[in-house]
Amino acid sequence: MGQEESHNEEMDLARIHELCVIFMKECPSGALHLHEFKKIFGVPSSSVEESLFIETIFNSFDTNKDNTLDFLEYVAALHLILRGNLEDRLKWSFKMYDSDGNGRLDRTEVKRLVRILYKIKLHKTHISMTPSQICDRIFQLVDQNNDGEITLLEFMEGAQKDEWVMDLLKLDVNATGWVIQNCGRLESAT
Repeated sequence: MGQEESHNEEMDLARIHELCVIFMKECPSGALHLHEFKKIFGVPSSSVEESLFIETIFNSFDTNKDNTLDFLEYVAALHLILRGNLEDRLKWSFKMYDSDGNGRLDRTEVKRLVRILYKIKLHKTHISMTPSQICDRIFQLVDQNNDGEITLLEFMEGAQKDEWVMDLLKLDVNATGWVIQNCGRLESAT
């Protein structure tokens, strides 16, 4: 098992290195813009939901809010996507849900992201709930003090207690798969 973990870690590091090389080729100025980020992730311009989701991801990594990702922001994004632990991924997911940045999630914020996720992946699953019903269930399971808002602590604890909630809250729409799939395509194009 240790050998397998080491091999996976080496593959992840190699993948990150490849994507950093792509960054330098695609962005010699050192600034990655949203349209370039979408290209790296292979998001078709015809997919409104995927486009909205990738914009949310982009904005969550643009820590200085200059509408570009510099090299350090890009590497931090890759590290989280390819190698991040559960706690870090949940904190990042919380940040993506928290569109107003106040440190608490209200129903509007949760429902906004659930709608996007629903259109990308949830409609293909066995879940027979509407986005509003999904949002209500998340609040029922996670909002411990029933104040209509979810704190980071409630978010983290709620996700770890319930597998259904975890699958929804950790925002896993196979971002790793997007990166790996499109890494080769970009290398051959450059």
